[in-house]
Amino acid sequence: MTKNIGKLSATAFTQLVLALFTLISMFPIVLIIINAFKSRDGIFDNPMALPTSETFSLVGFHKVLDKSPFLHFFENSLIVTVGSLVLILLFAAMAAWALSEYKFKGSRWLAVYLAFGIMVPIRLGTVSILQLAVQFNLVNTLTILVLVYVAQGLPLAIMILSEFMQQIPKELKEAARCDGVGEFKIFFQIILPLIRPAVATVAVFTMVPIWNDLWFPLILAPGEETQTVTLGVQQFIGQYVTDWNAVLASLSLAVAPVLLMYIFASRQLIRGITAGAVK
Repeated sequence: MTKNIGKLSATAFTQLVLALFTLISMFPIVLIIINAFKSRDGIFDNPMALPTSETFSLVGFHKVLDKSPFLHFFENSLIVTVGSLVLILLFAAMAAWALSEYKFKGSRWLAVYLAFGIMVPIRLGTVSILQLAVQFNLVNTLTILVLVYVAQGLPLAIMILSEFMQQIPKELKEAARCDGVGEFKIFFQIILPLIRPAVATVAVFTMVPIWNDLWFPLILAPGEETQTVTLGVQQFIGQYVTDWNAVLASLSLAVAPVLLMYIFASRQLIRGITAGAVK
């Protein structure tokens, strides 16, 4: 009886901590969305209050969608994020398969090299990256952003996927080989479906830093034709005057893709995290 009460108390405490953490994490997002639908006076009078008939206003969304190229910035972010995500998942899955399945001379050193890529921030090489971009005439292009983000996301993605691939029973792969199935079919038809939770986890962890990044778009692609959402929001922030309605409206639109991806991939994400925790 005492053990059951202790377990219930521990579970209740854990749930309480998780609920508090969720509230703290969601509070800034909820605050942004609430104030995005309020007038300027409503924002400054009581930023914590919900929109009312007196304070409700869509002026921020009108300014963002009608008087600025926000949709073009959104399109640029979408192209860069989706392009980077597809290349990262494809190359990381193939590299993880090679590292986990085929043992070759230098494979351990390659794994150490990838771990080194995780520990060292890519921003330390900004000057060199900018020099290469100028040399290859890639400044103010979306291509340079995709290349940088692929290089940034590959090490962590390879390490996560390789750990999951090592847990797949060897008997399953050997049985497929005995049936005459080729390596490409084993990889694409057997391995990838089995590691979907890991792929979803990598996709979420990779998408958020790319979508929210301001550093590389500001340095490598600051032109109006190549600006991303995070960089485009800065046009509403001035040294002396800030259009808070437009800023909050643009931030609300910018956070929507991340929330949608988490909603659709949450089940696979949780399965991937819990599977990694068990290991």
